[in-house]
Amino acid sequence: MKDEAIIRKIIHVDMDAFYASVEQMDNPDLIGKPVAVGGNRERGVVAAASYEARKYGVRSAMSGKMAALKCPQLIFVRPRFERYKELSNQIRDIFYEYTDLVEPLSLDEAFLDVTVNKVNNPSATLLAKEIRLRIKEEVGLNASAGISYNKFLAKTASDINKPNGQAVILPKDAEVFLEKLPIEKFYGVGKVTAEKMNKLGIYNGLDLKQYSLQFLTKKFGKAGLHYFNIVRGIHQSEVQPNRLRKSLSAENTFEQDLPTASDCLSALEEVLVEVKKRMERTGIKGRTVTLKIKYSDFTIQTRSKTFEQYPEMDKIWETVQTLVEQEELKMPVRLLGVGLSNLNIEEEKILFGKQLHFDFEGFE
Repeated sequence: MKDEAIIRKIIHVDMDAFYASVEQMDNPDLIGKPVAVGGNRERGVVAAASYEARKYGVRSAMSGKMAALKCPQLIFVRPRFERYKELSNQIRDIFYEYTDLVEPLSLDEAFLDVTVNKVNNPSATLLAKEIRLRIKEEVGLNASAGISYNKFLAKTASDINKPNGQAVILPKDAEVFLEKLPIEKFYGVGKVTAEKMNKLGIYNGLDLKQYSLQFLTKKFGKAGLHYFNIVRGIHQSEVQPNRLRKSLSAENTFEQDLPTASDCLSALEEVLVEVKKRMERTGIKGRTVTLKIKYSDFTIQTRSKTFEQYPEMDKIWETVQTLVEQEELKMPVRLLGVGLSNLNIEEEKILFGKQLHFDFEGFE
């Protein structure tokens, strides 16, 4: 059988409000209450928000001060990344009982290729349901899932019936589904890109489908090919259990462009908080510090410095300030990011067997 004829069965499992749900599970007094993990009423950034908090508009990456304004009764709790990692490992152990082809995206979500699986169940839909049930019974948390024939559609599907639900997008239904999907719901289309597409009259998949590959490439660069393909249900990326991690980063796109360098430095403090969290969570350090700047005209600039030893957070922050002042910023600034590369790890320790290809027997 040629690879072109393969139709895979992919599940995307996404834990529901993972950090906040863990805190509510471990502290029953928090159940049913609006909870923010990370930050406080004066400063810092929200890492995760419970569904009760989301009803008030509290979201991850929001400043703690803004979150408190939106929800005065919001309860802030300190993140416990070791605990989240412990439970994440338990959840992954469940995944590996069904397939070795697991691609973790973060502590709370992963892709599973179950085209061929260890329990010989031809139904990806039933497998997703069973996996979610086991997570609930063995770990105590709710998960949502999306099922389809490629990673893009599976991830898109996992959002449809959140929380604690699942959805399947069959091959025969994919294009019609995508034509109706709001453009901001497309995985990989962020707020800035969605706004740019809206200005072109693109509000859903059907609108996007009207534009040629040449036009999309001209407007969006290399991403144009991605947008051209995904709206047609084409996404060839396989589940990759052996992922090489090359960088660790965090960035923030601002609701209003930043007019001064001083504003940028203040905003970068919050970005560095997230970088620190990710370093602590993963144990990753990097010798190269990179500052990413996206201006209001969508041009991107990067500035980097490499050290002989792995810098600690104080040195990283000092370096970021130096990079900001390295040359005058073109103003205003739309996005700021900080990344680490030349990492102290070469590869995530996720080594599994080779992928096998078999005939597609249906999702249901």
